[in-house]
Amino acid sequence: MRVGPVIANNTPLVAYWSISRLDILQTLFEEILIPPAIRDEFLASIPLDRFQSLLIAPWIKVVPLARPSAVDAFAGLDRGEAEVIALAQVQEARLVLLDERRARRYATRMSLPVSGTLGVLLLAKQEGLIEAVKPLMSGLIDSGLYVHRDLVDRITLLAGE
Repeated sequence: MRVGPVIANNTPLVAYWSISRLDILQTLFEEILIPPAIRDEFLASIPLDRFQSLLIAPWIKVVPLARPSAVDAFAGLDRGEAEVIALAQVQEARLVLLDERRARRYATRMSLPVSGTLGVLLLAKQEGLIEAVKPLMSGLIDSGLYVHRDLVDRITLLAGE
């Protein structure tokens, strides 16, 4: 297993923030690095509330890219996703939190370990941080996270619920 940091895209941060459970990310990973574009995306909606959340979560650290031009290598990705992958490469990430299919493909081709918002729920259950995945998954979906029905079924099965 890699020993580097965990790098997160915006979707997992917004999803866990939306259900007031950023603590799951903190407990599982202790520290999460995000590039500037992800900070900007996170703050773009409900800026004051989300800014306050970042202030009280010093374990979420914004790390600028040493070579901002590295994002140019990731055609078809938005700026945030490209910065996440570029940062993950440089930081030799132990895990990259990405939900978007195209970004996950890029990361996988670069041999970066990837998980998504729902994968974190499974890990939290395995680690005994939560008793059940289904209620939190329902909360994530109710708060706006799009999840294909097949994925809901697969996660429920993997969680043994």
